[in-house]
Amino acid sequence: MRRMAVILALLAAVAIGAYSAAGAVASRTAGPTNLTIWVGWSAGTHELKVFKSLVDEYNASQKAIHVNVVGDIVDTKIVAAIRSGTAPDIVSSFNSYNVGNYCGTGGWIDLAPYLKKDKISPSTFPAATRYYTQYGGTQCALPLLADDYGLYYNTAMFKKAGIAHPPRTISELTADAKKLTVRNPDGSIKVAGLDPFIGFYENVPERWGQQFGVQWLDKTGHSILSKDPSWTKLFTWQKSLIDWYGYKNLVKFQAGLGDEFSASNAFEAGKVAMNLDGEWRVAFIADEKPSLGYGTAPMSVDDAKPSLYGSGYINGTIIGIPKGGKHQDQAWQVVKYLTTNTHFLAEFSNGIRNVPTTTASLKSPEIKPDKHFATFLTIFGNPKSWTSPITASGVAYTNLVQNFFTKWQAGQVSDLHAGLVQLDKQLDAQVAQAKGGGVP
Repeated sequence: MRRMAVILALLAAVAIGAYSAAGAVASRTAGPTNLTIWVGWSAGTHELKVFKSLVDEYNASQKAIHVNVVGDIVDTKIVAAIRSGTAPDIVSSFNSYNVGNYCGTGGWIDLAPYLKKDKISPSTFPAATRYYTQYGGTQCALPLLADDYGLYYNTAMFKKAGIAHPPRTISELTADAKKLTVRNPDGSIKVAGLDPFIGFYENVPERWGQQFGVQWLDKTGHSILSKDPSWTKLFTWQKSLIDWYGYKNLVKFQAGLGDEFSASNAFEAGKVAMNLDGEWRVAFIADEKPSLGYGTAPMSVDDAKPSLYGSGYINGTIIGIPKGGKHQDQAWQVVKYLTTNTHFLAEFSNGIRNVPTTTASLKSPEIKPDKHFATFLTIFGNPKSWTSPITASGVAYTNLVQNFFTKWQAGQVSDLHAGLVQLDKQLDAQVAQAKGGGVP
């Protein structure tokens, strides 16, 4: 019996040893955890190529995780995937407006526990980005580079018109726009000094509203566009400049302009002398029209609020982890790297000329100097630069304001104040409905 017991013990030891060896081999051959990240940059674009190259650098730097990048992603696809339980490990969106949807419904998980565990301070990120990456006390997103907006102006046209410097106030901007405009013999527009049309390229109410210091909400979260005189001032100025050009003239003029994101962009083609645009245009011009003589500056502000000059509208790309993922801890390691690693943010900024989104990366010596791009770094760092409100209804909120603006500029609103009162009611009802239903 003792002999049999010894034999059984030996066999057990051999089995355990064999199992341990097999486990060791399995762990050595299992390979990294494969994660998928969805991003909005389109296939074949310079932006996606740069992002993929930097993700490849991350993949090569360690063996535990391998990240696969999928481009051409829009928010509707993200929402559908979350609803169906087929979302990837990590998602990115160009619409910081939609943070209210993702945080408020739990579509993206709360990152606060991860930030706390890894001792990442909120001050790592500038104030505006902290605001548009959370909603209702839930930090479901982090910023992945940002956009801000300023004035692009054609220096040759400025010189020909005798304009010595970019306009700082709205009255200067208006005078310069008229001086720079060139009309054909029939009165149609050949070159627009400035196109004030809402819906033209980057012209949306929230970006122009920033320059007038508009207020969106009261302390209880209700819309106050009808109560804030800055909105009335913005609407009145914009419509007066459209009337000076002629609404039909502008519609006809715009019909002959090239696509915003092409080499035939109106500013790059010399069809508009001044334009409101984002910092990325610097990279587009360098690639598509390097011979163009131009300058960049903060956009002009309401004459009555000169202290706003130097600030601008901010929004940006956001990144988060959808609910239901199987590898959330590993996904967090990737999100943390993409949003806090100074080297990555600086190189990504250099590659696509978007603004880096940590306080450290803004001052990184790896940021390549460029006088045109430097303007936007300064705008981003201005404490008065801000964004539009993050609400439960997401981008639909600002879209509703834009829809009203397009009716106004077309002469379809006879009573501005009454129209704004009605708009406030519509905005409040929209938010209430979104809170009741949710998106993902």
